[in-house]
Amino acid sequence: MVAFPYARMATVMRRRTVQAWVTAAVAICLLTVGITAFAQVRGDRHPNLAAAQNFIERALGALTAAQRANEFDMAGHAAKAKQLLEEAYQQVNLAARGANANRN
Repeated sequence: MVAFPYARMATVMRRRTVQAWVTAAVAICLLTVGITAFAQVRGDRHPNLAAAQNFIERALGALTAAQRANEFDMAGHAAKAKQLLEEAYQQVNLAARGANANRN
């Protein structure tokens, strides 16, 4: 009995797809943790900006949970939303730096 060559190719392609998704998920998690640890606004100096960053962190966590629940099949929209939230997080940090510069 001869094995059907396309069945093996499909298995390899599925395995590579899973590896790509796992790699992407790990990269997103590391990026999110890196942003959170790197650019935290001080709540004592800028309580509203710190609250905004907290909301962004919670939104990133909710999006990650939604991606897991849907097996990362969201047509790239959740990933784009996370990218935009990460940019917003950085902008909030820059706003705090700008406010600090204007105080001096």
